[in-house]
Amino acid sequence: MDISALSTADEEAVYLVAKASAEADTPDVPPWSRAAFLARIHDPWPGHNFEFHVAHDDDGQVAGYVELGLPQLDNLSNVNLQVTVHPDRRRKGIGRALYTLAVERARALGRSHLIGPTVDRRPDGPAFATAMGAKAGLAELRSRLDVADFDALNLDVPIADGYRLVQWTDHAPDDLIDDVALLDSSLMTEAPSGDLNWEAEKIDAARVRESEAAIIARNRTGYSSAAVHIGTGRLIAWTQITCPNDDRWQAWQQITIVDPAHRGHGLGLTIKVANLRYARSTRPELRAIDTFNAADNVAMLRVNEAMGFRRRETWSQWQVTV
Repeated sequence: MDISALSTADEEAVYLVAKASAEADTPDVPPWSRAAFLARIHDPWPGHNFEFHVAHDDDGQVAGYVELGLPQLDNLSNVNLQVTVHPDRRRKGIGRALYTLAVERARALGRSHLIGPTVDRRPDGPAFATAMGAKAGLAELRSRLDVADFDALNLDVPIADGYRLVQWTDHAPDDLIDDVALLDSSLMTEAPSGDLNWEAEKIDAARVRESEAAIIARNRTGYSSAAVHIGTGRLIAWTQITCPNDDRWQAWQQITIVDPAHRGHGLGLTIKVANLRYARSTRPELRAIDTFNAADNVAMLRVNEAMGFRRRETWSQWQVTV
């Protein structure tokens, strides 16, 4: 077996490994499209650098790869780790070899924490993480909303007095973007992060614009709904759904956050319901929405359940110090 940095010649084979792995591990979720996966390589998420290293078997075929996400503006001691081995090549030492390389690269880059996910219903993932000396740092739930179930609820959640609803596709209005950045920055201090070594990200208006561009580069459409406090004109709550344009029946519920000073008015549920209807206004074929929440994020899980989200599986975020 040989491990080397990803070359252009291997990109197609690496994508096929990623696709096969996703289909095996989460068969009910559409895998990344080829264009979206390649965008991850060539158009890194704002504030991050990435390294991809590829394992070739003795016949020269791509058997797996490791992805190293390297935050550049915050969390500078961390590496976001994803070890991916083709389902037909697992339990042959490939994952261990890729992990060993990841440790070497982390140390060379002066980083001390590796953080990566496994899905608990595939026991080989947690077993591998444990064998590598990692500790489970955060339990997350993937939940899915069947849009037909949402329709059956016929929810009526008008916005509270003193607030108004604003909505946009892909690009936040210029007069609200600083407030969007402020809410985005506060997410990691508001949402549970368990025992992970993770600090709040430094988000400003420029980084929000870069993130919007990165979503588009991944061939996704972003739908946002938010609440503005009429008295101050400030945007104080925001939620976003991102919809792959390749598999238009499925989408991802992303951030939902309400300024602590404005909680208790039902704004989280209001904007999420409004945003789903907003997305469907141009995407009537949307049938399912998936989301991740920390298992102990009781407040957001309660909001999701009120909309009809139902839990599908548990994931673990693992951490190891190197």
